[in-house]
Amino acid sequence: MIKKREQFGWAMYDFANSGYTTVILTAIYNTYFVSVVASDYETGLATFLWTITIAIANALVLLTAPLIGAIADYSNNKKKFLLVTTVGCVFFTSLLFFTKQGDVMLAAILVILSSIMFYSGENLIAAFLPEISNESNIGKISGYGWALGYLGGLLVLALCLGAINWGQAQNQTAEEYIPMTLLIVSLCFAVASIPTFVWLKERGSKTVKPSDQSYASIGFNRLKHTWNHAHQYKDLFRFLIALTVFYSGIITVIVLAAVYAQEVMNFKTEDSIKLIIVVNITAAIGAFVFGLIQDRIGACRTQSITLYLWIIAMLLAFFTSSEIMFWVVANIIGLALGASQSAGRTLIGLFSPENRHGEFFGLWGLAIKLSAIIGPISYGFITFVSQGNHKIALLSTTLFFIAGLILLYSVNETRGKEAAKLGNLVDHTNNKA
Repeated sequence: MIKKREQFGWAMYDFANSGYTTVILTAIYNTYFVSVVASDYETGLATFLWTITIAIANALVLLTAPLIGAIADYSNNKKKFLLVTTVGCVFFTSLLFFTKQGDVMLAAILVILSSIMFYSGENLIAAFLPEISNESNIGKISGYGWALGYLGGLLVLALCLGAINWGQAQNQTAEEYIPMTLLIVSLCFAVASIPTFVWLKERGSKTVKPSDQSYASIGFNRLKHTWNHAHQYKDLFRFLIALTVFYSGIITVIVLAAVYAQEVMNFKTEDSIKLIIVVNITAAIGAFVFGLIQDRIGACRTQSITLYLWIIAMLLAFFTSSEIMFWVVANIIGLALGASQSAGRTLIGLFSPENRHGEFFGLWGLAIKLSAIIGPISYGFITFVSQGNHKIALLSTTLFFIAGLILLYSVNETRGKEAAKLGNLVDHTNNKA
């Protein structure tokens, strides 16, 4: 029987690591990189350097995530791998403290390394979800984790804003008070993840590695085996395709919502921060509430509902010029964001064979990283060819949600779960891998 404290320990990792995305990638360090670290360059080039940095990190995770997951599965060392990625992310994030004006290359390398560690850890912790849940509560537990994650991101953001306000009151420059926020992120990540490593258990028995093979070759062999038997997991791969498509829209909104608010709705910086806070709160509510709904009506049906919410929100945003209505749209986006992320993670857990959780969640990470490249680039390209028309770019983003919804209708949740139950290939893998 799975103890409540182990489930809490698992969910606390979402709480612990969310400060990284909120502060480093979304709200604070990204603007610090452009306005301070790369200030010797023109604003357009500085922004481009930041997007290139994030693209490189996403590409490296895209290439390595399934392999790391496969090796972790075979060696039964997901928890050790998770510890390495956590320590790595905390370490490289703390080193960002030393980046000042002109340290573009150093900052880019540290952001890439910390991002790789962060996203790899995100895939590994997700791989524990099927082990600490069952079909009757997997949605609730996934939603619980996402909800805690959004609250963790808000807490870290609040602490960082406190540090910024204090620094400004002391007449400090951004080069003096922004680095403190990086130490706050690192410290919160390290401390809040302790329950995970204390209470989360590694299940299964370790496979003895053949002396004539390396873990890398074993990982590639497992991936090759999965690819050769992809027809056995057709609903998993259909969902991964749908996920890549509609997540391209989700990532685009996450990355560019603040830009849209400033360029189209004339939001000031403080308004954009308020926007992020509101979206995080409603996303936490959406993740928790829809997590409960998943277990009642099914994760696939729940995922469909969230995509309808996304489509409605995008259309409302396109047609509105009212600030009040835009805040309504922001709340709808928040609900859809938390709910869709929770449902997606649940479906991968339901479709993953018992001994391949790490590998299949690595494929989940691959799909998300691919969408992180496709979505923002599509938005940027359309903005460019339309001479800065963000409304047209936003409307085009709706197509990702519509196409993803259509593709999702080809996924049969019951059939996918049955395939996962039949896919326990431990003995076969031990003989072949």
